Amino acid sequence: MGLQALPAYPWDRLDPIRTRAAERAAELGVDVVDLTVGSPVDPTPQRIRDALVEATDAHGYPTTAGTAEARDAVAEWFARDRGVPGLTRDDVLLTVGSKEFVASAAFFLGIGAGDAIVQPEVAYPTYEMGAVFAGAELVRADDPDDWPAHTKLVWLNSPGNPTGRVLDADFLRRAVARARELGAIIINDECYAELGWDAWADRRIPSILDPDVVGDDHTGVLACSSLSKRSNLAGYRAAYVAGDAEVLAKLLVGRKHAGLMMPSPVQHALAVALGDTADAREQYERYESRREVLAPAVRDAGLRIDDSEAGLYLWVTRGEDCWSTVAAFAELAILTGPGEFYGDAGSGHVRLTLTAPDAAISEAAWRLRQHAL
Repeated sequence: MGLQALPAYPWDRLDPIRTRAAERAAELGVDVVDLTVGSPVDPTPQRIRDALVEATDAHGYPTTAGTAEARDAVAEWFARDRGVPGLTRDDVLLTVGSKEFVASAAFFLGIGAGDAIVQPEVAYPTYEMGAVFAGAELVRADDPDDWPAHTKLVWLNSPGNPTGRVLDADFLRRAVARARELGAIIINDECYAELGWDAWADRRIPSILDPDVVGDDHTGVLACSSLSKRSNLAGYRAAYVAGDAEVLAKLLVGRKHAGLMMPSPVQHALAVALGDTADAREQYERYESRREVLAPAVRDAGLRIDDSEAGLYLWVTRGEDCWSTVAAFAELAILTGPGEFYGDAGSGHVRLTLTAPDAAISEAAWRLRQHAL
């Protein structure tokens, strides 16, 4: 598929709603509250910024795979915080943020015409773009029994964006078994795995690399993640993928040719960030506080929150087309994300982010309680 055939960027379709929300804000004498894009607004921890400065004498090219320091830090973090022992630096590859990895993995793995790539029915749009770039068939299917025989790559996302759904170890075992039966590589995007709520608040959200899922056999199985949300490093583009070393080696060849290298100072900052979880816990508590303000107000306004067991979003519905709900929020000068952006199965929901500042979250909650939606 040529570049001219790419679909329009979905968020551009929100421009008329943004205009209406701005008009309503002017009429009400308030500011627009933007609960759409999940970009962190809280500061990067000082110790991580200091680590970046320490490594600014970066006169040589960085390695594509990543430094031993950074890859060791990822492996140690998996063992300490994710319940995945036994990884070594050879089982880890750094990526320039997780989005570029999701978009490029299929292409670098040699997947293309005649192959199927499976993604969740409701999912972040970049999985689909990875299929587009590779020229492969995209299949949206949550049930492993529905994955077709020509599947070569399966994307899972747990906890999910936008739904916040968590896949338990039983489901992950079933998914891995089915992928192996098909001869497909399976990758779980685990970017929100340290942000569990409700029943998952005091439990470890399982990684696809957990021994309870795969034993000690990582064949064909990868987990990718990012420090964007846990450590407010979205601007650093600090991320990684871990698992089957043979699959990573194949990815590495293509990534070397493409020059996809995380800057050396960022690699050092990543290692420092993963070495101590105190500031990640502090950020968790910020999001927890915002959730405790916004979620009750959403329910009080007569909407239902589905899933949302983990992650940075509330997956909200009032039993109608998402654009009607988006328009209703805009009348309160609140911007929300249309569920349709994440697939047809999301067309009855909207996504609200918890990454807005405290004051904006409180203002949105107040408006929802004061005005009929």
